[in-house]
Amino acid sequence: MLQISEMTSENWSGIRVLLTDIDDTVTTDGRLTAEAYSALEAAQAAGYIVIPVTGRCAGWCDHIARMWPVDAVVGENGAFYFRYDHTEKKMHQYFCQSKIERHENARKLESISAEIFKLVPGTAIASDQPYRVTDLAIDFAEDVEPLPRDEVQKIATLAESNGATAKISSIHVNCWFGDHSKLATSILLLENQFGMSKEVAKQSAMFIGDSPNDETMFGYFSYSVGVANIQESLIYEFQRPAFVTEQKGGKGFTEVVHYLLQTKASPHRKELLK
Repeated sequence: MLQISEMTSENWSGIRVLLTDIDDTVTTDGRLTAEAYSALEAAQAAGYIVIPVTGRCAGWCDHIARMWPVDAVVGENGAFYFRYDHTEKKMHQYFCQSKIERHENARKLESISAEIFKLVPGTAIASDQPYRVTDLAIDFAEDVEPLPRDEVQKIATLAESNGATAKISSIHVNCWFGDHSKLATSILLLENQFGMSKEVAKQSAMFIGDSPNDETMFGYFSYSVGVANIQESLIYEFQRPAFVTEQKGGKGFTEVVHYLLQTKASPHRKELLK
């Protein structure tokens, strides 16, 4: 990983979209600071399309799409995207699975969770699980004492052995059925809502994250960035980002926006938001 300071002005000038994870990327120690929130607002005001791409639940994402200075949000690791039209006062929602599929998958995930809790003591259902529509989030570091790497990996392995996809974030192991991902739904959102092709997005969207859960994004976008605390996740095998910040969490996110705003603000926002 190169230091973000090594990016050139030419690199920065081609960026039109800012995609970002939330937990431990925009947040710091579980808190959304005024500094990081202001950085989101500043990036949007400067003309960039700002889209959180998170493992967090549908309930959170409805709130984020409505009330944060963002243009849309991808949630539950790509299970859906929400975009709120402030002019029409209307929420646009897209789900990768039908209600019937989500109901059937929920039953299978419930069975997986029972096995995980039996075989991996110290875990818990994530506190935001009641507000999820597609996945199972197993807490290993948010509201429980942090588990060692081997136990976290065991959670993911148990889910995968039952046919589910499992991704490790900085606080949860997210488990789901289906072929959706953060990357696939981010690309779909950019195509459907902003008229941006997959090929253009690869070069003109920057992604910022911090954990193995972000590896599909790190692997695809030319300008992928890990905030400094990604170093804590390097004990796991996953695709690394191209660049890394000096600061951790929300300060690292703010660092990225600082560099971004030193270049000319994106001239494409009005065109993309039509």
